[in-house]
Amino acid sequence: MRATSLFLTSRTTPREVVMKTDILFSPFTIKNHSFRNRIGVAPMTRMSAGADSIPRHDVLDFLIRRAERGAALVYTEAIVTDYESGQGYPGQARLTNQAQIDAWFAVVQAIHAHGAKAIMQMFHCGRMAWPEVNPAHRAIAPSAVSPSQNNPLTGFPYPRPEEMSHFDIDHVIQGFVETARGAVAAGFDGVEIHGAHGYLISQFLSSYSNKRHDEYGGSVENRFSFAREIIRAVRRVVPGDRLLLFRVSNWGVADREVSLFASQQEWQAMIALLDREELDALSLSTYRFSDLAFASGQNMAQLTRAVTSLPLLICGQIHDRATAEAALKNADLILSGKSLLLNPNWVEGVRDGKVMPLYSSDEANIAYTEEPLP
Repeated sequence: MRATSLFLTSRTTPREVVMKTDILFSPFTIKNHSFRNRIGVAPMTRMSAGADSIPRHDVLDFLIRRAERGAALVYTEAIVTDYESGQGYPGQARLTNQAQIDAWFAVVQAIHAHGAKAIMQMFHCGRMAWPEVNPAHRAIAPSAVSPSQNNPLTGFPYPRPEEMSHFDIDHVIQGFVETARGAVAAGFDGVEIHGAHGYLISQFLSSYSNKRHDEYGGSVENRFSFAREIIRAVRRVVPGDRLLLFRVSNWGVADREVSLFASQQEWQAMIALLDREELDALSLSTYRFSDLAFASGQNMAQLTRAVTSLPLLICGQIHDRATAEAALKNADLILSGKSLLLNPNWVEGVRDGKVMPLYSSDEANIAYTEEPLP
C-alpha cells in the first residue's frame, strides 16, 4: 500500500493547490502495523553486552533516540539465539531470560512512546562463530567447510566447523523459538529471522557452504528446508498481531566477493519459496542497492519484486534523500545503518534534502568502542 501526502502552496496568479507525492515521508502499513514514514534503523551488531548478555545502557538509549528523532522503525542488533554454539562475536546480546526481557521491554516501550515500531532480529552465526566465546566452544554449520578468509577479529583462519547432525538442527531451531518467545514477552512489534550475510541460515541456503547430501542439501528446495522449519516453528509462537520478517542477501560478511547464489534463477527460486511461507515482509540487504545483479540488467530489489508480493525493506549505501528515494522505487521501506549510526539528525536531514556523506566502514567502527554515540 502506498500513500500520498498533500502539500499546499499558493501562487498569486492564479491561486492553486499543488499536489505533491512524498513517498519517503508517507505512512506505510504492514498487516496491522502503520509506519509513520518509510525510514528505519537497520540492525547493527554492537558487541556491547556484558556477562548478562544485555547491551550497555548507552547502546539501548541510542535506539530510543533514533525513534525520538524521526525513524519509523527501529531494529535491535542481531540477537544470538542460544547459549551454546550461536555466538560469533564477543559481547553479543540474548533474549531468553527475564532480566533480558525486562531490559528490552523498557526499550520497546520508549520506542513506542516516540511513535515508532520495534523489531527484534535474531540469528545463529554457524561457521562464522568464534568457539572461544561460545559456551559450548563449537562452530557448527551445514557442512564442514570454513570461510576462505581469516577471521578479522582474531587474524587467524576460521576453524573448520562440525557438520550439523539432525539433533543439532532440531536444537538450533528450538533456540530461534525461545528467542522469539522472549521478543514477544518484551513487547516487540515483530521478529526478524536473519537468513542473510553468510550466517547459519544463509549457509544452508547457499551451495557455496552447503555440501550436504541429505534432505537439507542439494536442490534449492532442499537447501531451503532448514529456513522453512525455522519460519514455521517461530510463526507458531509469534502472535498474529505481530510481524514476522525474514532477511535475505546475496553476499556474506566473509568471502564478500562470492555470490552466495549461483544465478538469478536460484535467487528467485529461493524468494518464491519464502513467498509461500506465512511471512509479513522480506528485508533485503545489499552492499549497494543500485548494483545490477547476475548480468540481468536489474538490481536485487527488482529481481526480488518480480517473484513476491510481500512488502520489501531494503538497505545498502542509502545515505541521503536522493538515494533513499531511488531505493524506494523498488521497495517499501528503507533501512539505514552507518548514516543513522553516525548522524542522529539524519532523518531530519533527509527531509530537508541536505547534502550528507556516504560514511565508510572504518568511520562506523566507533560503534565497537566504549564511546557513547549521540
